[in-house]
Amino acid sequence: MLDSLFISFSTYSKIPMPKADWNEKSMKYAMCFFPVIGLVIAVLEYIVWHFARKIQTYNIITAFLFVLIPIVVTGGIHLDGLFDTEDALHSYGDREKKLAILKDPHVGAFGVIYGVMYILGTFALATAMNAKIMISVCFGFLISRELSGLSVVSFKKAKQDGMVSAFAESADRRVKIVLLFYLVLTIADMFMFSWMLNYSVLYPVATSIGAAVSFLRYRFRIVPEFGGTTGDLCGYFLCNCELLILMFNVIASWIV
Repeated sequence: MLDSLFISFSTYSKIPMPKADWNEKSMKYAMCFFPVIGLVIAVLEYIVWHFARKIQTYNIITAFLFVLIPIVVTGGIHLDGLFDTEDALHSYGDREKKLAILKDPHVGAFGVIYGVMYILGTFALATAMNAKIMISVCFGFLISRELSGLSVVSFKKAKQDGMVSAFAESADRRVKIVLLFYLVLTIADMFMFSWMLNYSVLYPVATSIGAAVSFLRYRFRIVPEFGGTTGDLCGYFLCNCELLILMFNVIASWIV
């Protein structure tokens, strides 16, 4: 089981891990530990934000750190998927052309345009961060990875090679149940924290709606264009999911 943890962190983060044996047994439950990386990011985000608030730094500095932490922890692996997918989507080519663009290591104009828009959008929204938004958004780092993991083990694959196919083929059938359990538990804890801290229920509702909208768009709008999911598409979904969660929480704060 420890090898599964090491494989998951070695693949989806830059956190140093002991060497693990990449075999069928160790890869069975690797996807179960994917949300733990989200937990690490959430804890770091909250600690840094709390410290920045204590020293009363400028909002733009706090927002910059909010954007920076996930990139440092993950090495930008999900942003790479966002850039590649935007290039493919805006090629308006057939399925084969889009898949070929995903495999191309070069970044195109649309990837840069929409990637920069994503980073600037996240930065701008993060300047409106408060304690209630931060708590809710921190849960979002787990939810996005739980949903992404579910897509890996549940959705049709666009191609038979690649990282997603390798993890999906090796995954134990109980992984889907574990991820669903994580998801329900995370959402329940999010609402419980909101109640315990006497925060408006709009914040956990905003996170839930943001995640649901992003996942449904991913499942019924994006995945069919490629004939299945890929590692890049999973990264694209994760980035958009976290952006929508942040945006919906900022809107909730205006309403409250």
